[in-house]
Amino acid sequence: MNTFLSVFVTVISLGTIFGCLVLLIWCTRDKMGMEEGAPTGHTFDGISELNNPLPKWWSYLFVFMLVFSLIYLALYPGLGNFKGLLGWQSSHQDIRSLEESRAAAAASREQGLLVQYDREMIRADEVFGARFRELAYEADGQTFRAIADIAQDEEATKVGQRLFLQNCAQCHGSDARGARGFPNLTNNDWLWGGNPDQIKATIMHGRQGAMPAWGDSLGEEGVKEVASYVLSLSGRRVDEVEAQKGQARFAVCAACHGMDGTGNPAMGAPNLTNGIWLYGGSRAAVEDSIRYGRQGVMPAWKDILGEDKVHLLASYVYSLNN
Repeated sequence: MNTFLSVFVTVISLGTIFGCLVLLIWCTRDKMGMEEGAPTGHTFDGISELNNPLPKWWSYLFVFMLVFSLIYLALYPGLGNFKGLLGWQSSHQDIRSLEESRAAAAASREQGLLVQYDREMIRADEVFGARFRELAYEADGQTFRAIADIAQDEEATKVGQRLFLQNCAQCHGSDARGARGFPNLTNNDWLWGGNPDQIKATIMHGRQGAMPAWGDSLGEEGVKEVASYVLSLSGRRVDEVEAQKGQARFAVCAACHGMDGTGNPAMGAPNLTNGIWLYGGSRAAVEDSIRYGRQGVMPAWKDILGEDKVHLLASYVYSLNN
């Protein structure tokens, strides 16, 4: 924060603490000039106020909390830009990439700084890392268990499900049924292939799909004709003449989707014959896909989760269809 805000926060924080101390001292002084326990003359609803001091235990507790507050603000961040004597911080600030995060963590360890996030990550790996490896590897600890076998292991599948909910559900949904632009992982329709190795490769390295825009080259009529032919491939009722013209133009699409429109997992080109549409199957949606193209990105998780967790996660995804 800037200097003004830092000073403002510091003044307000310390002012509040010392203000409470002054108030406490003021309240402990006898300003009535009466004997302790004598009536003050104030009554309400039959209750008479007596000239009694504040309870000692309460006053001592109040002082203790004020001292504790000062010690806490000295040791930990809280007074504007002051970092605290212990050098503690909750996490690394202004991090924009995984590389920056790792570099900041390494620098903190070298400087002996207490970064809570780093400590919790190290602790989590100590506690749970061994269990992840136990579920992912064979007894020798070197060879990965077959994904198809792990998919039959109820405990390992539950672990994979938790990893999915933590990292993948934001796009694919908690039930893995996806949404517009995010594939459904439960219908056995795979853009990049659905065997165990292909699923793991997708999660490990990510995927980037690129459907070019054909609006300028095909023209508006051409887009409509190709859309009619594409819709007809999945059994939809369309204008036959328009679909025939679209079939002739479909050659520009066949390089990726194949001449029969069944797609190509090696390129992430979807099957156009099964009635499953990633961006919607209405005529308008199909025409938009042809006219403007589509761009889809699946992030790579290898550096974020590590291969042990990815292996378990791939097993869970595989189990959704097997």
